[in-house]
Amino acid sequence: MKRRTFLKSLAATGIAASMTGTGVLTREAEARKKLDIGEIKSLKIDVLTETSWFNNDQFKKDIMDYGGAMTNQYIIPWKWDNAGGYSVLITVTTLEGKKRKFMLDTGWNNEWMDYIYDMNNIPAMLKSGEIEFMVLSHWHLDHYWGIESTLKHKPDIPFYVPKTYYPEDMALLKDKAHHKAKDKNTGKMMHICKNDVPHTGKLILCDPKGEKKEGIYRLMDGVAIRNFDVPILLRVRGENVLYFNVKGKGIVTVTGCCHPGVLSLFSYARKNFKGYKPYGCYGGLHISLFETWEPKFDDIIKGVKAFKIQKLGCNHCTGWIWAEKAAASGVPVVKGTDKYKTYKKYSTVAKASNVFLTNGDTVTF
Repeated sequence: MKRRTFLKSLAATGIAASMTGTGVLTREAEARKKLDIGEIKSLKIDVLTETSWFNNDQFKKDIMDYGGAMTNQYIIPWKWDNAGGYSVLITVTTLEGKKRKFMLDTGWNNEWMDYIYDMNNIPAMLKSGEIEFMVLSHWHLDHYWGIESTLKHKPDIPFYVPKTYYPEDMALLKDKAHHKAKDKNTGKMMHICKNDVPHTGKLILCDPKGEKKEGIYRLMDGVAIRNFDVPILLRVRGENVLYFNVKGKGIVTVTGCCHPGVLSLFSYARKNFKGYKPYGCYGGLHISLFETWEPKFDDIIKGVKAFKIQKLGCNHCTGWIWAEKAAASGVPVVKGTDKYKTYKKYSTVAKASNVFLTNGDTVTF
């Protein structure tokens, strides 16, 4: 598949639109009364792993070799040594001073995720119940296929997921599935993911209507999920986004991949949350994913600046090139450290500019 065809297929799945931040809100959302989601004292995000894959060129080649961006992710024999995962630990400090923890996403490669979890004492926190629940941003392989690494320590953990799953997704969660894909060159069936520990806990299927038809799911005072029903590459649909209201500061948006578009996420909060004040953002922002530049990315920088976000922490699918240009233009990008260099493997696109919050880094709001 040629590059132009690949980019066209990205556009067909809504990815090009999401990069520009031009997501569409429903009339229902615009007409709804503004919501009071409560407040928290502070928010801490520990980046467990943002290296979903280590080599961009290999990841893109795997997609292009098997039909492009519209291909079902379960038919691609991904290069296993390129697989990593995306996962963060979130700690909310309530107004009363209590610290409550939960996780966003569960990574991809189980060997990598076990290594990451052991480095961060995640198994003990899961077993003790210190980590109260999980949130899945979306069903992409790098955010979900490592689910066994979590469930083997706490199979009954409550789990918030997008309602828009496919049979393969649910089989991996519930049926001890071992998924394989055929290598078109050798004809061999290759391992792509597995889970031998079925989920037994409460499963909350999230959709744009929300609970009580408010458009959101309230996790605790000051914390809510909004589900955006958008098409995503690799036959995935829908993304859960987290919003936190930090007392005296404002709204923090936390996303896995930001497929609806970062400006759309900010716009949703502005239109729907009572007393909205912009404060912070963290996550993969899905802009210059493969480190190429388009003029419309300049418009995203202008849009982010117009919202007057005070702290922006980014990584994963944001693109180092976008983060560097955004920082140079005055966007308050939170710099990372060199801690990622102490890990046994790291991304080939990592740069000395440290504009990514990468593995082992922390940001507080």
